[in-house]
Amino acid sequence: MEKSFHRFTDLFAQLGLPSDPASIETFVRNHSPLPDDVRLADAPFWTAAQSALLREEILEDADWAEVVDQLNLALRGPVG
Repeated sequence: MEKSFHRFTDLFAQLGLPSDPASIETFVRNHSPLPDDVRLADAPFWTAAQSALLREEILEDADWAEVVDQLNLALRGPVG
């Protein structure tokens, strides 16, 4: 079965967040850097539903897993 390709903007929309590039950049800047000892899905800024979605997508290696990994890296990278 072929996996679907999802964009970063699609993930933000799926999470119920503004998904335009400026809003994504602001979100990442406001929530970075995420400490190494905090799993992405456990970050304090997610709602319970957002956290569950992120956790489920990674655990199931679902269609969204690749872009969730990209978000994880973006939130752990240098700010600026």
